[in-house]
Amino acid sequence: MTTDEVSLLEHLDVSQVNCLNEQHDHDLKSIVASRRINPPESSIYLASDADEQLLINIHFNQAVRVRKLIIRCKTPSNGPKTIKLCVNKAAISFSDVEDSMFVQVLELSTDDLKGKPIPLRFVRFQSVNSLHIFVESNQGGEDETRIDAIDALGIPVEATKDLSGLGEGD
Repeated sequence: MTTDEVSLLEHLDVSQVNCLNEQHDHDLKSIVASRRINPPESSIYLASDADEQLLINIHFNQAVRVRKLIIRCKTPSNGPKTIKLCVNKAAISFSDVEDSMFVQVLELSTDDLKGKPIPLRFVRFQSVNSLHIFVESNQGGEDETRIDAIDALGIPVEATKDLSGLGEGD
């Protein structure tokens, strides 16, 4: 992580954060509320309900630049494999999911699920108000996908605007 990158979890609009196809007892809000990418052994995690797919909708309280994702999964066979990302939609559902809407598709390895930062195509994530993560499949073809922790690294757009005025004449 570079010195200007921060966890963007502190910029969440928690009232707008949601996940479709999540188990009631293992939901997205519980893992983002803990705001820790290295959670202790616990029963707090996100798990899919009817099948392996999840549709995670993360809304920020200000525009941000997203550079990397971090996903941690303690059971690799249940961890996400194919994830598709789109940005700045008011709300999306499974019926809205189509390949043309995604700005990046990632094929994750089990190593990627150990909390290592996954770089994104930074140019496509410059002014993000909402990030939508469609988990299409998991590593082992299991019926349940599990995510123990998730984070986005980057910088608030306001922080970059504050720096742009430095050095201007008197």
